[in-house]
Amino acid sequence: MKKHNFSAGPCILPQEVLKKASEAVINFNNLDLSLIEISHRSADFVAVMDNATNLVLELLDLKEKGYTALFLQGGASLEFLMVPYNLMKESGKAAYLDTGVWSAKALKEAKGLGEVIIVASSKDQNYNYIPKGYDISSDVDYFHCTSNNTIYGTQIKEFPKTDGLLVCDMSSDIFSRKLDFSQFDLIYAGAQKNMGPAGATLVVVKDEILGKTDRQIPSMLDYQVHISKDSMFNTPPVFAVYVSMLTLEWLKAKGGLEAIEKLNNAKAELLYNEIDNNPLFKGAAAKEDRSNMNVTFLLTDQSKKEVFDKMCKEAGINGLNGHRSVGGYRASIYNAMPIESIQVLVNLMKKL
Repeated sequence: MKKHNFSAGPCILPQEVLKKASEAVINFNNLDLSLIEISHRSADFVAVMDNATNLVLELLDLKEKGYTALFLQGGASLEFLMVPYNLMKESGKAAYLDTGVWSAKALKEAKGLGEVIIVASSKDQNYNYIPKGYDISSDVDYFHCTSNNTIYGTQIKEFPKTDGLLVCDMSSDIFSRKLDFSQFDLIYAGAQKNMGPAGATLVVVKDEILGKTDRQIPSMLDYQVHISKDSMFNTPPVFAVYVSMLTLEWLKAKGGLEAIEKLNNAKAELLYNEIDNNPLFKGAAAKEDRSNMNVTFLLTDQSKKEVFDKMCKEAGINGLNGHRSVGGYRASIYNAMPIESIQVLVNLMKKL
């Protein structure tokens, strides 16, 4: 029996995607060669890369709007450095919203290249809410935020207006909801949270914002270099890109972001309703800022923990333990998580 995978990442993927990917590892496109042994310069793989990047722009409604989609490497962690290298002017400054571990890591990297202004932080409450009502100075080169915080279970519901560039780390909720993505100048996301396996990083950038820093950028960190080489300045992570492409095709076939958002809302509502109505559980994040991707919750009676953990194990539930920073439980309910798995968890909570 396939387990109910609530792991925060690498993420659950659609079964049909995993099946196609496994077949491609043996024999890709009837070439009698594996996907992972053909040349990344071959027509067969170039078609994969082209399809993947086109699907990104199509699903985000950014086609013909001056954006380029890139598949790079290094995860969001490398983007923490690439963003200031490409967008922060020499002796420039940037504004950051501090909502958790990953935004804190991002602003740490930016501090090495210029002045960083923390416009607001929720560190005072262990990042269990999203700050609001802050001001963004008009003289910053860009404003950076993290849309969804996997550890703490918070998610930005409304993005701020800014006179400068708007940059967002969407690693853990990319392609999960319909937004006006044209409000962002640059989006990045590690594929392993909601799109594919570990190894690929998606960057979507507005072309016109690049090349304006007067900064000497190492080639491997320069978005314009990667754009000029169609994401193939170095050998791309072919398997991760291919699985991401399959996942994007799956998402398009389901009706795109509008359709998946409805499913995600229903899944989150089912689980949060049980958390709020069951006296043995309580949510860890502020209600107005709760994530639809990572549901964090706590037991109100710790004497029940051993019993509940045993029930979960016997039911085939995997990856439910909360991060050590929060404790309790974290149910990651990414796009491919079926609502039936959430119902299994809810039924156990009712029985406890």
